Amino acid sequence: MSVNRASGRITHLQFSDLPSLLRAGDLLVVNDTRVFPARLIGTRLPGGGAAECFLIRPTETPDTWIALVHPGQRLREGSRMTFTGASGAVLQAEILGSHFHGRRTVRLWTDDGSSVRETIDAIGHVPLPPYIKRADAISDRDRYQTVYALERGSIAAPTAGLHFTPAILETLAAGGVERVSITLHVGYGTFQPVRVENVEHHQMEGEHFEVNAAAAAALTKAKREGRRIIAVGTTTTRTLESLEVARDGTVSPGSGETALFIHPGHEFTLVSGLITNFHLPRSSLLMLVSALAGREKILNAYRDAVANRYRFYSYGDAMVIL
Repeated sequence: MSVNRASGRITHLQFSDLPSLLRAGDLLVVNDTRVFPARLIGTRLPGGGAAECFLIRPTETPDTWIALVHPGQRLREGSRMTFTGASGAVLQAEILGSHFHGRRTVRLWTDDGSSVRETIDAIGHVPLPPYIKRADAISDRDRYQTVYALERGSIAAPTAGLHFTPAILETLAAGGVERVSITLHVGYGTFQPVRVENVEHHQMEGEHFEVNAAAAAALTKAKREGRRIIAVGTTTTRTLESLEVARDGTVSPGSGETALFIHPGHEFTLVSGLITNFHLPRSSLLMLVSALAGREKILNAYRDAVANRYRFYSYGDAMVIL
């Protein structure tokens, strides 16, 4: 679905038609984060009961993570778990602390001194969206990635990018559409529903981002020349809108944490177009889209999407807002 920001006009297309909507000089910005196998499935020690550890984000201490564990009521501070892969690789874990919303601080190590990171990649499971009612497969390690995924660190794919193929990217490049990559590692908080009555009281969790000097220079040039900057996905949008932009259009590179919550009333400094999926009600993602296109235009577009049986969620259909 293509939605015109000014008029609200809706057009129904195939994603392969995207090059007809973009023009030479547009700057397409993608999130090159890569999903890692963040679900560890094993047993509790002692006793051997089933245990699961979902790695959410690393802490500043090496090989120590904030995680969700199951069964939470049995896995308290001091509890131990062990995870073994088909190759025989073994990862040990100990819970160091408990936090709000069932989260734990978990220390990971290997008995033989091998790399914890490499062991996670060897024995971990891809954290597929919960509505996919099957176990993950080896093929998901490639299928649940964008074709330009590079920087390991996300627990979920930046799903707007899943629509792109090498052929579409080549067609866009041939048509003069410039592309640049930034990185935001998608965290658990991206999917938290907005539960407060006053949306301004909603707190996003911080997620790590990096925008290097080359990307900042490309953004600066496009900004100064008045060219369209089109974000692929809400994660890219939040990263771009977190950057410092000087009055003369200079965009500063940066890295760190962003907890920016974009909702209606936000004044966009860089993003003028967005490629995204269809989002659930009461989600921060839907509010971001509404901030860019306007609440009534988005509600009308979503009514049209439902009537035309568009698919929602991570593997669903796409919307282009220009």
